Amino acid sequence: MSEIAVELARVKGAFAQPTLTLLHQRQAPVVITIFRAAFGRNNRPIPTARLHTQVEEHLAGIRESGETDLPSGSGREICQRWMRGQWLVRSLDEQGHEVYTLTSHAQQALELVKNLSRDRATLSEHRITTILGTVRRFNSEANPDRTTRVTILNEEIARLRAERDRLVDGDEMLGATEDYMHEGFTELLSLISALPSDFARVEERFGAIRGEILAAFRAEDRPAGEVIDAYLARADALMTATHEGRAFEGAFALLRDDAMVTQLREDLTALLEHPLSDRLLSDADRAELRGTVSLVREGLDRVLSQRSRVTATLKEYIVSHDAVRDRELEQTLRQVESELMTWMATTGPRAVHAVPLLPARASVDHLRERFHDPADDVLPDPIRTADPADAPPVSLDDLIAHGGPQLDALRDRLVTARSDLAPVRSLGELFDRLEPSLQRPVEIFGLLHLAADLAREPGRGSSGSTDAPAETYVAVRHDGTRRTFAVPRVPLPDPDLDTHQQEARA
Repeated sequence: MSEIAVELARVKGAFAQPTLTLLHQRQAPVVITIFRAAFGRNNRPIPTARLHTQVEEHLAGIRESGETDLPSGSGREICQRWMRGQWLVRSLDEQGHEVYTLTSHAQQALELVKNLSRDRATLSEHRITTILGTVRRFNSEANPDRTTRVTILNEEIARLRAERDRLVDGDEMLGATEDYMHEGFTELLSLISALPSDFARVEERFGAIRGEILAAFRAEDRPAGEVIDAYLARADALMTATHEGRAFEGAFALLRDDAMVTQLREDLTALLEHPLSDRLLSDADRAELRGTVSLVREGLDRVLSQRSRVTATLKEYIVSHDAVRDRELEQTLRQVESELMTWMATTGPRAVHAVPLLPARASVDHLRERFHDPADDVLPDPIRTADPADAPPVSLDDLIAHGGPQLDALRDRLVTARSDLAPVRSLGELFDRLEPSLQRPVEIFGLLHLAADLAREPGRGSSGSTDAPAETYVAVRHDGTRRTFAVPRVPLPDPDLDTHQQEARA
């Protein structure tokens, strides 16, 4: 590939970044204006509902000014589009509320517009001096030759000593010119305005690492001990494994020095009290310089909070890790969570998928109430063979007295009673005529059974109902005691009469 083709590919990659896609779109001035008005220079988090309202109010104000090319839709829909463009990110704050913040790409676009809106710096003594000083200091700290580094330090010490002696001797103290001060303030503001996007970039990197860890947890198929060791080692190397992490670690080491932060605040105060600062700086620029320390503190807090979330993710996994995580239920839940994340990443904000609150009820004919008990497998005691001589004597009459109804004898009595010249009219009368051996309580059920069979014969009517008046049955038990039963009256039809005559006669 030729050099020009490589350069073209590099430029195309730059134009594909969200920063340039934001600036390249037709409505970029309106979007940048809303971002600057809503988030300010500190990129403070804004609750989602509040930002939706602010976007609608800002668009209404811009529309009244005569602007016609504005984003369409409600505030929520516009913010959703900005999120898809990677200019807004939605997350949870410490209280668990949803908030919007600008991404590093959007902040970089705001920084570029802000620098272009200022008076552009021209070639000046201050700029050349700054370049020379930076290069000289960089060389003194990075030069690998010991002699060269010592020579540079000696020259710097001699220069500073000569300047100090000149001022102590009372020589004229040269003041900074207005151009020099203007150039210095411009460069200082440019450096400070780049801090929010730098912090946001580190914060996003930690957020991406947290997402990678969560994705690895969902797809984890290694032993639990190996997983914990691997991610603990990765947590220790988070700040040194990436370029952003190393950069933040170095900045954090400098900024957590209270003496250095105090010196920074004092130097900024001295610059703001300079006689030329009132004429060179606007109120917004003065506020921006005055809030540099708080800006740095807020950026550090957000990055540290994101890093704490990564650590909390590891801790939660270690504490809540189940040794029996290979169970079917846990694997199913992990698969459902992974599929849900995939579905959320490819669907729109209004996508709907019907999910039952509870799973369908399982149709089970029988659930086991008892499980295997080893005690149940113990063999019973051997059956002892009894001596037939030890058995009590039992007669046939005793067995019949304890048995069921004697249907054959009852059927004969029923047929005889129906063929008699003076037939009985009900089952109760028949029972009273039976001999004592057939007047047991169980014989009542036998007679009712035979009467029911008789009623089912063709041409026969009903043999009785539960609404019929009751009859009294005096039964005799096998031990000679008597029991009285109230039974619905069951008429016995005359075989010589037809059905209608029997019913009329009854």
